[in-house]
Formats: sequence, C-alpha cells, structure tokens
Amino acid sequence: MKLPVIFLIDNGSLRAEATQELRCLASKLSAHVGKQVLPVSLLHSNKVASIELLGKKAQIVKSTLRKWIEAGERSFIFLPLFLGPSRAITGYLPELIEKARQKTPDLKVVIADPLAGEHADVPDVRLAEILAANVCQVLTSNDLQSAKVAIIDHGTPEKRVNWVRNAVANQVRDLLGTVAAKVVGCSMERRDGIEYDFNEPLLENLSKLHGWQGGDLIVAMFFLLPGRHAGSHGDVAKICNDLIQQSVFNSIRQTPLLGKHPLLIEILADRLERALKNFYK
Repeated sequence: MKLPVIFLIDNGSLRAEATQELRCLASKLSAHVGKQVLPVSLLHSNKVASIELLGKKAQIVKSTLRKWIEAGERSFIFLPLFLGPSRAITGYLPELIEKARQKTPDLKVVIADPLAGEHADVPDVRLAEILAANVCQVLTSNDLQSAKVAIIDHGTPEKRVNWVRNAVANQVRDLLGTVAAKVVGCSMERRDGIEYDFNEPLLENLSKLHGWQGGDLIVAMFFLLPGRHAGSHGDVAKICNDLIQQSVFNSIRQTPLLGKHPLLIEILADRLERALKNFYK
C-alpha cells in the first residue's frame, strides 16, 4: 500500500535558523525511519526570505496541503514537533484539515501525538532524560557540583501544555537527585488574568520563591528549536542577562535546546510508527 505523505510540523518562526533546524530534523528522521518526512510549518516561516534559507523558501501547511491535494494525493500524516497538546495542533490544524476535506471529501489524515505522548500528565520520560543529560553537561563543563535548575518553556494559555512541563520537571527532579539543589518548572511569559496564573512562576520572578535567592542557576531549555524566544540572543537569554545584572543569582547558564539531542529522533520515530498503525487500521 502506498505510504501517506508525512509532514513534520512546527509552529513556524520568522527566524531562518528555526526552519533550518526543522529541515535538519526532518532529514535525520527520514534517514532513521527509511521514509520521506517533509518539513512544514503551521505559520510564519514562509515570510522568511529565501536567500536566508539557501534559496529554498519555507513551506506552511495551508498552501502545502493544497498543493499536494491538487497533485492527486489524498493520504497524509502530520507529525507534530510540539511538546504537548498545543491549541495549534488541537484547534488550528484540524480546522485547516476540515476546510480541505470540505472540498476533497476523500482525504484521509492522521495527526500523530505530540512529543510528550498521549497523556499530558504522564509524559514520555525521554523528554526528562534529555533535559537531565543537558543539565549534567552544563554542570560538568562548568565544574559545578550542584545548582538550582529551572525548567523553562514559553508559557501557554492551554493548561494541558502546562501539565506536561510540570510533570517533566518532576521527572527531571527524580533523575538528577542530589546534583540539583532545587528544580522547578517556570514560564518565560504569560497572559494577563487570574485564569492564566497556572503559568507561574515566571523566570524573571524566580528568586521570590522560598530558597531560590542567590547561588548558581541552570535554565534547562524546554524549547525545541531556536528562534525569537530561545535563540542565542532570544528573550530567555535577555531575561537571564537582566537577572545577572541585578545580582539575583551568582551565575546563570542555559542548556542546549531539545532539538539538538539524538534521543528526540527516537521519540519522533515512535510517534510516527503509532500514527502509521492508526492510519492503516
């Protein structure tokens, strides 16, 4: 039976490096599973000048799906490069698919589980293993015996995404043991309103928590790709620089992004395998 078209999808970014990393992951995953996996963003990335992307413009889902349908394809798998059940893949993506299905009723589409897996409150422990390994790498390279560890994500309006981060933070705490003086999940930013208080604490206010003042801090990046927030000069780095200038911590070091760790390819391969089984049911 002919394979469905497989898209590896991220949210998209106006930074060329995010698209470059998405393409790299799609290439590695293709080699790992022996099937072609195409890198496509939900939004934004098509606005990046092609000259910044080696002359190859980034693709977004809406126009790319339409192009493949017009070429005669009817079978698709969307493999989310998302940590948890973001509204982008539980709301926006299904809406795009449904609009396409209104014009092409014989579409067959499967959206794979996010990286955390099927259950937001019991995430795939391999995400925590990547974070713990990254923290240990920073500890070793800086000759630190112990440090406080903040697991940081962007912040979200979706509680289930927040559950993923906090559950992963608990897993990291167990994995690190005594090498982590303290471990907490925190957000880069949040929306206003008490209904979004679940995003607290923010990284910039971390020292207000009991026992978090001073010492060495490792900011464990619960981000997948570089961009405006998680890039080398991104928003998280700016917050860290401000905290150092204010002498809130003795030192702050960031871990590498999750997208750089080879274990991520194994997680994606497992999500794809399950999606293919569901497709052929």
